[in-house]
Amino acid sequence: MSHQLDRALDELDNAMKQLKRAMRGVPANREGFRRQHDRAAKEVAALTVALTDSRSACAG
Repeated sequence: MSHQLDRALDELDNAMKQLKRAMRGVPANREGFRRQHDRAAKEVAALTVALTDSRSACAG
């Protein structure tokens, strides 16, 4: 299961990096998009931390 979690976290990290690259040059303040983007990024970060912590809890 740890291997699956590692893959999921790697894929999530890659997706967030791809989103960051795609955001360059986009007028992100339009229609409140920046606020939505920042909120989603914070939620993804919280999920990543929770999943990483759960890996250590399952191992012990």
